[in-house]
Amino acid sequence: MTVINARVTVTLKNGVLDPQGKAIEGALGALGFDGIGHVRQGKVFDLQIETTDKARAETDLKAMCEKLLANTVIENYSISLS
Repeated sequence: MTVINARVTVTLKNGVLDPQGKAIEGALGALGFDGIGHVRQGKVFDLQIETTDKARAETDLKAMCEKLLANTVIENYSISLS
């Protein structure tokens, strides 16, 4: 069986407030890193899927995002396979 490595990146949609990103931005400034602005935080999921069917893996990953990994009301997601 072949293993497909997948990475799902979940980020907040534009226009959604990101208080954690704002806190990180402030902390970076306090640490002396100048010129940092508009920090947005997100989540990354690395998964291994045992299959030979890349199209099926992508379909399953989209379903995982829609049902669990991302709140599609306020978050976007992207999938990359290798």
